[in-house]
Amino acid sequence: MTRAQRKRDHIQYALSTGQSRQTGLDDVEFVHQSFPNTALEDISIQTEIGGLLLSSPVFINAMTGGGGQETEKINGQLALAAKEAGVAMAVGSQMSALKNREERRSFTVVRKQNPDGIIMANLGSEATVDQAEAAVDMLEANALQIHLNVIQELAMPEGDRNFKGALERIGIIAEKLAVPVIVKETGFGFGKEAAGKLAELPVAAVDVGGFGGTNFAAVENERRTKALAYFNNWGIPTAAAIVECKTEAGHMDVIASGGIQNSLDVAKSLALGANAVGMAGLLLNVLMEKGPEALFTELSSLHEDLRMIMCALGANEVADLHKAPIIIQGDTYHRLHLRGCHPAKFSQRCQE
Repeated sequence: MTRAQRKRDHIQYALSTGQSRQTGLDDVEFVHQSFPNTALEDISIQTEIGGLLLSSPVFINAMTGGGGQETEKINGQLALAAKEAGVAMAVGSQMSALKNREERRSFTVVRKQNPDGIIMANLGSEATVDQAEAAVDMLEANALQIHLNVIQELAMPEGDRNFKGALERIGIIAEKLAVPVIVKETGFGFGKEAAGKLAELPVAAVDVGGFGGTNFAAVENERRTKALAYFNNWGIPTAAAIVECKTEAGHMDVIASGGIQNSLDVAKSLALGANAVGMAGLLLNVLMEKGPEALFTELSSLHEDLRMIMCALGANEVADLHKAPIIIQGDTYHRLHLRGCHPAKFSQRCQE
């Protein structure tokens, strides 16, 4: 099977397997504020990650590319929606385009459609410095995502089996590259141990890529003769991953992703400690089922609803959500307590 065909298969299986809604975000509840002392017109949703100023904390996270005309069309439509909605966008892994110039168009269409927007390039942790620079140059990218997908690779019939030296390669790339480097998981979640290791490097941000969204183990198991069923429920749920990463992030910004489905999920993710929120599966479903105009409407609605929630909570800006009191309950509370993350402290926060 060609790499391009595999990319197209990933899209179809991702759509068919869906999202599990096991992010842990349903265990998070805001404490109502009767005196928010806010006005909707004063709410700002601007934020910053890795030194990049974003007009919205919501961005279109890495999905696809390298699958020929089909993925070129998808990326072009995503880029146009990003431009119209004023959000950043990341592309899928560009390794295919570095190995086959014919696949470049499925990526370069993003900058063509959105010449002034914030675009994030993307490669796996096997990349070299030269490949990282080439991926950034291909898109005139503002940042580089380096994705980690150990479980997907193990489940993938033709996937990698050697993951030695990844941390060292990431450190070298982050040191040499002229743009911020973001390290992201792909649906299995970052724990505090991994975040602590990254915090020792000049990495700008960590994208938690938590369990509960598109399950790439399940996607790959659809392609296997013998499914590795033990990987289907493997990972750290998004809500817990955000808190774990925040405890060890140090200088790094934290990005939430993994099964984010609505503006309340966005607000909860920000309140747990994230600076921005990547969305992929939901937006791809909207695009494929309803078209580009519906995708723009979805993004606009997310912004409108997020402002409403922030106004109700007395949060004039994204940073204020980091101080909003929240109740963490259920499995997420239990997990965080066992991991030494002190979930009760979130309920005692006070906004000035």
